[in-house]
Amino acid sequence: MQDPVLLQMYSLVSIEAKKSRSTGRQPKEPAPEETHESVFGVFLREAGVTLKQDGTSNEIAVDQVVFQKRIKQKLQKSPRYPGIVQEFTSGLESHIEDPERFRNSLLPCVPQLSDGDSSTGDVGFSIPRIIINQLKWLDRVVDSKELATKLMELVSAAPVEVQCDIITSLPEILEDSQHNDIARELNSLLQENTQLTVPILDALSSLNISSSLLTEVRGAVMATLAAVQLEDLPVVVKFILHSVSASDAYEVVCSLRKKLELEHCVLPPVLQASQSCIKSKGSAVSTSTPAAGSSQDSVTLILDGIKSAVRFQKTISEAWIKAIESVCSICQVIDLLVLFILHSTNANQSRRGAERVLKVKVRTGLIQETLLQRTFRDYSQVGPNVMRGYFPSILALAQTLLRSPDPCVVPFAGHMYRHSFTAFDSYCQQEVVGSLVTHVCSGVGGEVDMALELLCGLVTEKPSEMALYAVFVKGILDYMDNLTPQQIRRLFHLLSRLAFGQQQQGSHIQDDIHIVIRKQLSSTVPKYKRIGIIGAVMIVGSMGALRHANAFQYCLLQVTALLELVKSSSESSPEAAALYYDELANLIQSTTLDPQVSFPFPANVMYNLEDQSKEGIAINLLPLLAEDIQNKEKQQSQTQKRVSPLCLSPFFRLLRLCEEKQHHGDLEEIDGLLGCPLILTDMDIMEKMESLSKAEREFLCSLLFHTINWFREVINAFCTQKEVEMKMKVMTRLQNITYLQTLLEKALAVTPGYVPPVANFDGESTDGIILSSNGPMNKAKKGKKRKASGKNSSESSSQLEEGTEVDKSLQGIPLALKEPPEKEKEKEIRPGVSLVSYRPFFRELDTEVLSMLQCGLLSRSLLDSELHTKVREEVLLGSAELVFLLADMQRKLEFSLTAAPAKRAPFLKSVGFSHLQQRSSKDVASYCVQLLPALCSHLENCHNHFQTLLSENNGMVDGPATDVHEHELMSSGYQLLLQVLNTTFSWSGFSQPGQRSLLKKALGVLAGRLKEGGAELSNTFFILQSITLILKPKFSHNVNYIVRLLDYASLAKHFLSQEWVTASGERERGSKFNEVLHSVLSIYLEHVDDVIKAVEEITGEGIRELLSASKNESSSSWPTLNRQTFLVFYKVLMAELEKATRKIPPVKICDSSESEKLLKWNLAVRVFHMLLNLVKVFDSRLVLNVCLKYGRLFLETFLKLAMPLLDNSFKRHKEDVQNLLKTFQLSTRQLHHMCGHSKNSQDMSLTNHVPALKKSLELFVYRVKAMLTLHNCQEAFWIGNLKNRNLKGEEILSQRSKESEDDDEEEAHRSPLQQEESGDEVPAFPGFLEGIMFTSDTGISDLLQFRNFIIYIRGGNKSHMCRSQATFKS
Repeated sequence: MQDPVLLQMYSLVSIEAKKSRSTGRQPKEPAPEETHESVFGVFLREAGVTLKQDGTSNEIAVDQVVFQKRIKQKLQKSPRYPGIVQEFTSGLESHIEDPERFRNSLLPCVPQLSDGDSSTGDVGFSIPRIIINQLKWLDRVVDSKELATKLMELVSAAPVEVQCDIITSLPEILEDSQHNDIARELNSLLQENTQLTVPILDALSSLNISSSLLTEVRGAVMATLAAVQLEDLPVVVKFILHSVSASDAYEVVCSLRKKLELEHCVLPPVLQASQSCIKSKGSAVSTSTPAAGSSQDSVTLILDGIKSAVRFQKTISEAWIKAIESVCSICQVIDLLVLFILHSTNANQSRRGAERVLKVKVRTGLIQETLLQRTFRDYSQVGPNVMRGYFPSILALAQTLLRSPDPCVVPFAGHMYRHSFTAFDSYCQQEVVGSLVTHVCSGVGGEVDMALELLCGLVTEKPSEMALYAVFVKGILDYMDNLTPQQIRRLFHLLSRLAFGQQQQGSHIQDDIHIVIRKQLSSTVPKYKRIGIIGAVMIVGSMGALRHANAFQYCLLQVTALLELVKSSSESSPEAAALYYDELANLIQSTTLDPQVSFPFPANVMYNLEDQSKEGIAINLLPLLAEDIQNKEKQQSQTQKRVSPLCLSPFFRLLRLCEEKQHHGDLEEIDGLLGCPLILTDMDIMEKMESLSKAEREFLCSLLFHTINWFREVINAFCTQKEVEMKMKVMTRLQNITYLQTLLEKALAVTPGYVPPVANFDGESTDGIILSSNGPMNKAKKGKKRKASGKNSSESSSQLEEGTEVDKSLQGIPLALKEPPEKEKEKEIRPGVSLVSYRPFFRELDTEVLSMLQCGLLSRSLLDSELHTKVREEVLLGSAELVFLLADMQRKLEFSLTAAPAKRAPFLKSVGFSHLQQRSSKDVASYCVQLLPALCSHLENCHNHFQTLLSENNGMVDGPATDVHEHELMSSGYQLLLQVLNTTFSWSGFSQPGQRSLLKKALGVLAGRLKEGGAELSNTFFILQSITLILKPKFSHNVNYIVRLLDYASLAKHFLSQEWVTASGERERGSKFNEVLHSVLSIYLEHVDDVIKAVEEITGEGIRELLSASKNESSSSWPTLNRQTFLVFYKVLMAELEKATRKIPPVKICDSSESEKLLKWNLAVRVFHMLLNLVKVFDSRLVLNVCLKYGRLFLETFLKLAMPLLDNSFKRHKEDVQNLLKTFQLSTRQLHHMCGHSKNSQDMSLTNHVPALKKSLELFVYRVKAMLTLHNCQEAFWIGNLKNRNLKGEEILSQRSKESEDDDEEEAHRSPLQQEESGDEVPAFPGFLEGIMFTSDTGISDLLQFRNFIIYIRGGNKSHMCRSQATFKS
């Protein structure tokens, strides 16, 4: 502080700064305070300021402005002026030499009080800070540059605190002219000392500096971002975001996103918990808590800075969206938080963009549930209301995702709901429950299913918290009319868990639920009685679960009473009783009940079992059904208890599941029911169906339906048994089903209007299902009736029986092989009705039944001359049984895997899939993957079957010795196998991150069957390669590890090189075929070594052959290319050619591969011209649309990548450049004619492409002119007029301008060569001029002519066209 310049400046302003207003009274004459008064002291006293010596603040008696005016007058009016100024300054210097008086001089002067007293000064202040503050109020600075230099010198030598004060004060002290220089020095200082980051950035934010310097400073700040202290990070982020411009916003945000790792700014959850415990213990350990608090506050400030930038700067919000959208790897926490910020602020309509980006990232697996979990775990407790502040946006995003038809994003919405309920307070929990209840009440299938699943999950995870909102959930009972049985089942499961769970937190709604159940059970409407039965069984499941003995006795009484109530309510209705048994069976299968809960139902009454002395027991189905029909005809009172055949299968299912639970899967006690015969009528009566009455035909149909459903339930029960004997019996029952189905098809064909008995009671109602008795007529399957052992026991009855007495040689052999050939011919070609529309009236087969596919396929090679199998110990499937199982599997996969519930059509009811609905899609897909080896084996067997037929019949599939029936069955099996594999691998769930391992396992099964290292792949597995080929576009990121085994290019070319035909031998066609052909051709061009040469091969060879072929013929080398598929080929060829040119590397300085790149462009331009010329032959609107679209893209790529190459190669490869431009000129001419044709046709789909294409053509002209100017050839460029022509080269007269007559006059004065050019028919470029020479520095000898752009000039209400021609002249 000894610098005289600073002291002199301070002397002028020290007593002026921050002085309070005077009281306005005249001061008393002060007593002299100094023994030796100088001019300085006298002048101050006379001007109204009294200097104090006792440590108190100096006093002022007048206003500050008055004081300054008096001092100025005294100095100027003094006789010794201007010398008196120096004397006044010397007095100031002498006065402040004393530290105490210097401190008083820095303090603000206080008003002089009336009684002469004054307040004491504050001793707690920093003298350097006060001095710096005085510099902010300078009225005039003599040498601002010198001042800046001195201040920066002080910064380099002062302590850190003083440095911060000086730096933050620089914008207020310095003039604008000094800002750029100071900014450069501060930038250098920032890189040297990170402790000054905050003050330097504060100062830089207030400085008026140039954009280039600001960019440089921001780059330096970004480089030091990783080394910045956590508490300084919010200031750094704020400076970076507030210093961007529209041009560099995206780049800056991308860089900031990569370097801003918020994961490292938050303590782990364990440390957060420990810090919370420490903080709660009191101030004794408060010294350890600021670190955690400061880190949390820093994260909060960082997010607030981002939020502020997004809200007030449109470019920042757009840049964030674009930056997150461009991420190709797993997203970070900052990405998810910024999406929440963008959605919450909705600045510049960013909410919609945030929703879109979140959906895309979730769908592609870049934002996963683990990221969401980590974000909620680490940031829900950070700072005041960080994640909690975004709760409205989180809730809105969850609602949007849950309503999405995309099945890939719906689970993520569930995770958002679940974490919001877990992490936030009671208000948020109530909002979450309310939103989920709204989803349930919406009635939309997928929405309801997901919301109910989430509510059930929350009840399981947080029962006590969910009990608080049980009243909200209970409100769903008012909307049960819109729910399916499966959804009602989930709803009552949810409510019963809340009200009757082990802890019974929601016991306050027990009475309400009991009232609803009793009301529904007492209803006479079947729909509401069904709801009551389902709800009662769910309550039994919750109350009867395992719990403590002392709490169970009371529940057991309630369970028993409720079961008796349901039993009594359902006795009068067979449908209700059957539903009751099915619901109990589902409950036993899915829940572990207390052993004391029992269901006393007499089996002999239900089954009407007859004790036969010789042959054991038999199910007397025929009398039972007859008695039931008689009872219906007599219209007995519904209150009378009666046994109905409808309850036969449901009760057996209940009995079987009880045995499985009790004996851990062992069914030995009821295994007699597997071979138990059914007493039916003589099936020979099927030959006389036409002579029966309608009632008799309907009775026979009902008998067949009940028999088939019994056998289906028997197979459900025993399909998982491991003993060979049991497997044989199960296989025989499966054969019985296929045989009876052929009889049923015939019976239904002669029984129009028949409605089958209900078979599925726990799913949706079969009301409204349209039965087609006159539908597609199929040839009856040739499987004939089995000659059972008890056939001749009665003339009117036969027993389809299978037991130990049955001839073992008949077990495992398809029925079709047991019928004598002559009898088969007698019953050949009997028309039947397809059972497709009758499937809801068959009992559902469990998924475990599909395990029978693991049995081998019974082929002709395993049979001897007597049609007996030579392999007795192995259970084998017949072809009819294989088709039966594959058809059921395909239906299950279509229901579970092909469409999400939200996208499933409303008419696609879930009748017959109630058990399947209890399995998730992932479980179904996993089970299919387990069956993949068996499916592949069956596929190979089918393939070998047809290969054998071809070899035996000299290349003909349907030779004279071919069994037509077996041929049809094997063909159906082959087709179903391919459909099953295609449906399995087309499951959209494979694209989700959590299912990648499952897809890898499935593809591993396929890859394991390849002959790795062999010269050839097996013909059978060629089909599996085909499936992988079709899946490649969807799951290319998942199948890379088997690409080494598959040559996709040759495989795709093999498909393209053979004609695709249908089963009837006709050529494939249609949108689905075109879609698959598009995929295969795209895959071929994607994996071929040289795309451009491949396109040239197809264009030059395949399309040329097509042009020379007749109308209905195809190309000989590419049989899939015909006039119907030309558009598919053309679109793929144009797209892949444009994509391939974009992959040609750009030119570099001193590029050694310049010639190679030039050759590639020459080839690409030549192929492009060949494709454009095809428009002259195929001039449809769709082809023109492809030309205009991809022609513009190719032209833009040429301008961007090829023109720099031509600039660089102009002198060294002038011939190549000349030829390239010469060829490309022909293409641009054709594009110009397409534009004219499009405008003349006034087709909006075509004219939409014209403006952009015209612009690119114009840019091409000027780009070539720029190239010529670069090489001093600008004299060779001239512009002339160009006529508009259509595709045929005819002039478009309607577009001739008024200056056409002038053009004709000019044409007369042209040279012969020019006249010849202008008279050319089609050209946009007339061609190269001949014989024109240039000097050596021009670099070319031939000149190009360019006439390919039209400039529109619009003025007033009238528009006219100026057609210009660009060309070279000598």
